[in-house]
Amino acid sequence: MNKTELVAAIAAKSELSKKDAEKALKAFTDVVTEELKAGNKIQLVGFGTFEVAKREAREGRNPQTGEPMPIPASLSPKFKAGKALKDEINN
Repeated sequence: MNKTELVAAIAAKSELSKKDAEKALKAFTDVVTEELKAGNKIQLVGFGTFEVAKREAREGRNPQTGEPMPIPASLSPKFKAGKALKDEINN
């Protein structure tokens, strides 16, 4: 499912126009992005949790030459599915 299909599905389920559904989806993604950038966690009970995982700096290898190269520390977004979502998918 791509963004256009997701917007259409949200519009159909919520009885909103596609334009309003797209605004709602954009607002949701903007808020999640801003909160994760600020280092906050977003917990949607029953659905899941969005949070930021810290990756430590480490040494990797250049696959072409095999020489060691440093990989800098970074932050990565992470989603952990909630129990209700897992149960719904497995039933």
